[in-house]
Amino acid sequence: MIGKRPEWLAGDAQGIARAATLLRAGELVAIPTETVYGLAARADSAEAVAAIYRAKGRPAFNPLIVHVPSLEAARSLARFCSRAERLAQEFWPGPLTLVLPLREDAKITPAVLAGLSTVALRSPTHPVAAALLERVGLPLAAPSANRSGAVSPTRAEHVARSLGAAPAAIVDGGPCGRGMESTIVAVRADGTWQMLRPGPITESQLRPLLGPPAPLVHAEIEAPGQLARHYSPGKDVRLNAQAPRSDEFMIGFGAIAGDSSLSAAGDLSEAAARLYACLHEAAASDRPRIAIAPVPEEDLGIAINDRLRRAAAG
Repeated sequence: MIGKRPEWLAGDAQGIARAATLLRAGELVAIPTETVYGLAARADSAEAVAAIYRAKGRPAFNPLIVHVPSLEAARSLARFCSRAERLAQEFWPGPLTLVLPLREDAKITPAVLAGLSTVALRSPTHPVAAALLERVGLPLAAPSANRSGAVSPTRAEHVARSLGAAPAAIVDGGPCGRGMESTIVAVRADGTWQMLRPGPITESQLRPLLGPPAPLVHAEIEAPGQLARHYSPGKDVRLNAQAPRSDEFMIGFGAIAGDSSLSAAGDLSEAAARLYACLHEAAASDRPRIAIAPVPEEDLGIAINDRLRRAAAG
């Protein structure tokens, strides 16, 4: 695909059929989900998965999330305890990724796992992604469709700007509704659980089902989004700003206005959905630095601030 522009596919039956054909052939296809756009490849092909890592410039120790159409399909790849079953029944399809022990007979290339004995699984609710997974008949590895460490894409045009000709096709499903990567939860063999990445499914939603989480010790990278520096717009980012400096693009929230706003109403759901769109706008502006208004450290604000701190790191 070097030197060629990706095919631009509509999120209709024809576009989904074409995307499925390309994926079965081992090509990369950018697809919409309810969280962010993913760069998909068949998860049983070492060559296809290696192409994901090359296209993103992603470090080989960072594992990939595997997308499946249903809980039944997920059971063929991982071992589900009763707690994992409960989570899947409650939140799938949706923006929750489960990290579970890999089945010995799972048809997954080791390249997806980054040397781990666990696999990260998700069943997306976006109608295009769901229809594509049913049509292709294969589990799909699909990290965010952008260069590694950069701002995640929530529109098809974000994918094109970040990855250029790397994907064979981009399926345009419109803006992503959630606008933030999935929550990642590891369910351990000893009955404990840990949140590896905060996201749209909050700890307050998980505690009634699982109880309190075990402390998280970052001994190794077990899931996407755990790198200290991530989601970078390529400019210095100043957090908790009350007003911009002369050389800063201001991203507001609530009563603090800006050049753009996560949510003028102070709504955390809207802020999560608009987070990456605002960072893309700030990155494209002619000002060399970015300032971002404070976001409450509660509910979805925990996930938003997690992304912002990583964007500002370094």
